[in-house]
Amino acid sequence: MKNMKKLFCFVLAVAMLLSVMAGCASKTGTTTSETTESSESTSSETASTESGESAASDGEITIAFIGNTTGDYAQYGIPVRNAVMLYFDQLNAAGGINGKKVVVKEYDDKGDGVEAVNAYNLAKENGITAVIGSVLTGATIALADATYEDNMPQITASATAAGVTVMEDTGEVRQNVFRACFIDPFQGQKMADYAVEKLGAKTAAIFYETGSDYSEGLMNAFVVEAERMGLEIVDTEAFATGDKDFKAQMTNIASKNPDVVFCPIYYGEAGLAIQAARQAGCTSTFLGGDGFGSVKDYASAEELEGTVYCSGYAPGTEDVAQFEKDYKAAYGEDVPNMFAPLAYDASMIMAYGLKAAEDAGLTAGTDEYKQAVIDAIKTMDGVKGITGSYSFDSDNNPIKSVAIIELTGGEEVFKEMF
Repeated sequence: MKNMKKLFCFVLAVAMLLSVMAGCASKTGTTTSETTESSESTSSETASTESGESAASDGEITIAFIGNTTGDYAQYGIPVRNAVMLYFDQLNAAGGINGKKVVVKEYDDKGDGVEAVNAYNLAKENGITAVIGSVLTGATIALADATYEDNMPQITASATAAGVTVMEDTGEVRQNVFRACFIDPFQGQKMADYAVEKLGAKTAAIFYETGSDYSEGLMNAFVVEAERMGLEIVDTEAFATGDKDFKAQMTNIASKNPDVVFCPIYYGEAGLAIQAARQAGCTSTFLGGDGFGSVKDYASAEELEGTVYCSGYAPGTEDVAQFEKDYKAAYGEDVPNMFAPLAYDASMIMAYGLKAAEDAGLTAGTDEYKQAVIDAIKTMDGVKGITGSYSFDSDNNPIKSVAIIELTGGEEVFKEMF
């Protein structure tokens, strides 16, 4: 048994020091769950219950994790799931929330919006009082549309599009939806600033995915900030979802010889793009957003050398060291990317809100309980997590810094906060 450092300050109370077991979670599940199958949904559920069960029974508080633990981007979803389960295992081992165990039910949405909504509807039948999820932007926006109708507290660890918390058609804020990560426009802006201020770039090219909320969101913000900073965009290339051959686009970019190439895309396509660029003779520095996490597995060390991306997580630093040890003890592997620590913080934030509702003596699952959770999160003021201290702006986005990660010798190395 190991003691962890202080995890968070609970609302309306003094700071609480949690003592936890580093090895209390297992690779296949946690004390909060057991896997079951549902014939009513293609989502899988963890922690079996009867349909319509109350969100609080026998001294328990029931929440849902919804995310993609299978499919093309499971490399994001699985670490998120693992960190959520780890956090609540540790919290429960330390006595839960006011003596109540938090039960996490798990649903696989396969990164699909329809699946995410189906999973949420099933979760409601099974008595949840809050949601952590989803993981990918499209699925999270679909889920947010559904939770908004019920004023269900929701937080995502990883979905960065502005449209997650603010409706793009009306500009209305989804008051029930929060995120632990920074938003797409912020990333695009930061990387344009970094290109000019730190790399001395004068020219840039852009390679993005059409129809992707994530990719287009980062790209648009980068373009606006590049113009403001005097960074000339010499070429813009695009690809459609599912494309794998980027030779033509990278040949075009190479012919313009930009100082930097900004690729607001995910790690798999990023690796293929950088491979194609190097084969085309492009020597530019590649820049990415947080979707570049794990890109080291998709291109050679030589091809990736000097690549830079922004992240919500600085691996190996003091604030995350204990989490990294606990994650490895629980799952037998190192923390694979930034989404795990962000999910750990998302869980902390949700627990903060649940604690406020419990302190108020409200009944889990009721409208009053859900509103108390939302109000507590919204008014957080510098509550410390492992990736930073959390407060939220008027759009329910966290106010925090970014970590700059550089590919050096085939490894993703923390360079600086920016």
